[in-house]
Amino acid sequence: GFVGVGNQGFNTHVRQLKNNAAKHNIHVTTACDVFSEYRDRAQEFMGVKSDNIFSDHRKMLERRDIDAVVIATVDHWHAPVAIESMEADKHVLIEKPMTRYLSEGFDVYDTCKRTKRVMQIGAVFCIEEKWHKAAQLVRDGMIGPLVLGQSSYCRNSPKGEWNYTIDPKLTDASVDWKRWLGNTGTRPFNADHFFRWRKYNHYCCGILGDLLAHKIHPLMIASGNPEFPNRVACLGTKQITIDRDVPDNTQVLANFPSGYTLMVVGSTVNQQGLPEMLRGHHGTLYFGGDKVDLKPETPFGDEIDPETFSGLKPSGADFVAEHADWFNVIRNGGETKGNIDLSMRAQVVISLAEMSERMSLTLLFDEKSRKITTGTGQEVQPLNYPA
Repeated sequence: GFVGVGNQGFNTHVRQLKNNAAKHNIHVTTACDVFSEYRDRAQEFMGVKSDNIFSDHRKMLERRDIDAVVIATVDHWHAPVAIESMEADKHVLIEKPMTRYLSEGFDVYDTCKRTKRVMQIGAVFCIEEKWHKAAQLVRDGMIGPLVLGQSSYCRNSPKGEWNYTIDPKLTDASVDWKRWLGNTGTRPFNADHFFRWRKYNHYCCGILGDLLAHKIHPLMIASGNPEFPNRVACLGTKQITIDRDVPDNTQVLANFPSGYTLMVVGSTVNQQGLPEMLRGHHGTLYFGGDKVDLKPETPFGDEIDPETFSGLKPSGADFVAEHADWFNVIRNGGETKGNIDLSMRAQVVISLAEMSERMSLTLLFDEKSRKITTGTGQEVQPLNYPA
């Protein structure tokens, strides 16, 4: 079943899974969305009867013939739908970021652990074999103690990122606007908010959740032992595209208990990114396409030979492989490449980065108490929905 069949939900999931149903040995059976045009499009493409199409996901979850649910809604609906799906014995694939805010992220995490449902995060680059190869090289001690992982996701658009086309068929009669808003508060019908929601803090954290989630998850995999961060700082500016709440340029630094530091940079106003690499004390791993290059640091050149590992598949945004990984674990056990433990740790980085940027604070995190503090020990309450 599918909850949220807009552009991402339809093109990445409905279309891919319908076209590859025989390969995956699945049936696509139901879809849910608050916008009637999205429901109609999904129904026609899936070739199902109208009683398989819903405007309220809770009705869909009553179906006992659904084993797994893809959640591709606006971010603030990820947690409620995921939790209710797992409570209804459904496995879940949740588009990134896992949740809008941190506290509900832990609600999803705790529910997943308790129900033992299989979760896959829709950060598709987790499926790339190069990150898992890097993790093995790190665990084997090939580059020594980790120092810094760096990556970026940068775009540019003269019209402004996320300024998608507004469908004139969207009216307050064709969409359940109150339901779409959920727990973000009450505001008048606004088509710009519906189609361009990634620009607004009510629903999204912008670059951090949409773009940098794609880089944070893989760099945590490559570390060989994904950890909760213990310190996060983030800067953000909004000088060029001012039609939004979220920054159009952002830089994140996250420290981890092992000493590893992650640096990710994002922009929607300049497309030039940073080289992707993982720096160790003894050597550095360089990432490109389907390969990993191992190069020794000069003082350790006599101990480590340079080496290239190529042909590492899957590579790129392979959604078929992402779906196949999810189904394989559902059927055979194990952990998905974008599993709940990885996703929760990445969510802490994303959520603390948003808090850091919006509050102008460097924030510390205690994984045992789940408390957030400043460097002086003052507790900081996480961002959340309006009371």
